[in-house]
Amino acid sequence: MRAVITRVTEASVTIDGAEYSRISRGFLVLLGVHVSDTEAEADRIVDRICGLRVFEDANGKMNVNPTDAGAELLIVSQFTLFADCRSRRPGFTAAARPETAVPLYERVIAGCRPAASRAHGRVRRGYASRVRQRRPRYHPARYRSIIKEATPCSSNVCPSGTS
Repeated sequence: MRAVITRVTEASVTIDGAEYSRISRGFLVLLGVHVSDTEAEADRIVDRICGLRVFEDANGKMNVNPTDAGAELLIVSQFTLFADCRSRRPGFTAAARPETAVPLYERVIAGCRPAASRAHGRVRRGYASRVRQRRPRYHPARYRSIIKEATPCSSNVCPSGTS
């Protein structure tokens, strides 16, 4: 399992031209599931995401995790994280099929929810039911998720304690 985590001041996902999910200050997580991933891997990723201390404390040091910072999470299913780009045509055989990937994706979302709710944060889906329609070998443009307005968060822009 791979997760690309970006701290943002705002992020949204648009599907077929309509905004599907939006968060304010928090993490945009692109989550890829490998064919050999298990529930233990999903639990490990949840622990990493919820425990990553990259928000500032009262002293200006990056020492606060998203739970304590009251951050929101936008988790986007992204099978292309396992693309094999050695040739001009990428291969996605290392990415898990939907019947394997969806339960693990849902497990990650469910695992992050208790931590976010303790801090009055939210966990949003980036793909929700669309992930069930995706096929790694046939990826029509109409199923692509477009991440818009993801604004990287610097220490000056996203101080601790603001939403």
